[in-house]
Amino acid sequence: MKKNPSPCCVPSKQHADVWQASQQNSSSRIRAIGGSTDEMILLPGGPFLMGSESADTFPNDGEGPVRQVTVDSFWMDQYAVRNRDFMKFVQETQYITEAERIGWSFVFAGDLPEGSPAVDAQSVHGTEWWRVIEGATWLHPEGPGSNLAARADHPVVQVSWNDAAAYAAWAGKRLPTEAEWEFAARGGLEQNAYPWGNELTPDGKHLCNIWQGVFPVSNTAEDGYASTCPVDAFPPNGYGLFGITGNTWEWIADWFHPTYHQHATRHNPIGPPQGTARMLKGGSYLCHRSYCNRYRVAARSSNTPDSATTNIGFRCVRDVA
Repeated sequence: MKKNPSPCCVPSKQHADVWQASQQNSSSRIRAIGGSTDEMILLPGGPFLMGSESADTFPNDGEGPVRQVTVDSFWMDQYAVRNRDFMKFVQETQYITEAERIGWSFVFAGDLPEGSPAVDAQSVHGTEWWRVIEGATWLHPEGPGSNLAARADHPVVQVSWNDAAAYAAWAGKRLPTEAEWEFAARGGLEQNAYPWGNELTPDGKHLCNIWQGVFPVSNTAEDGYASTCPVDAFPPNGYGLFGITGNTWEWIADWFHPTYHQHATRHNPIGPPQGTARMLKGGSYLCHRSYCNRYRVAARSSNTPDSATTNIGFRCVRDVA
């Protein structure tokens, strides 16, 4: 098993025996109409300008070009899937996550208790702020000794793409395409950097959970949180969706490719039919402009489908019957 970093601030496991099982062809969009629409928002769909060509983009991510894309109407979870939601799934299905099966996962060093011997655990070459922690799972996000006390309404973390897809299928839903996610995140605004506009902190007000200070050594937590926060901690966007950027990355249905979308259909586009990494959108509490300015709605990143960390979660969508 390799423990190498992927782009941005999310390391990857690259555990071939696991992720190859999920490498199904995705040349057509899966429909899901069986899930409950409780705590979901019906989004109108329609045309919008997707992507970005701003100076803040990362060339290898393939954010551009800006193009007009149309998505059909769909339902989206108002909140990221919470620990209490995932708990219900596990209790009803006895599902075992990949981190539990593999036996270890990635934990941000700054989330480990001061003085913990885990601080000296194996680090990830190139992103030394990550630690390889045995026993880190969704129930014990920072490893043995950690728990979900007071975190029932925080987004579930330490879940892989495969785990997220399994939850979505159980709920009668699916993971969003990149186009659906970006349409939703924009909240009806056109070509703004963030779900609320172009200023990160309008009138000095923090509107998402990201890093403040000097990454990765000092987080001043001016937004009120040094790690994950409740899914409704900040105001919703124009569509009523909470926490769509910052807090935790969100898994996307599409396989990642930096240029595939340039030639894909402009109506309900999806990613390439196969690949080695799945898309991530939205950024996380570890994102900072100096290193990972990917909490912008057009920003994109990726990770292998078996990877799990303390800053990756997900939300689901379902189609309109």
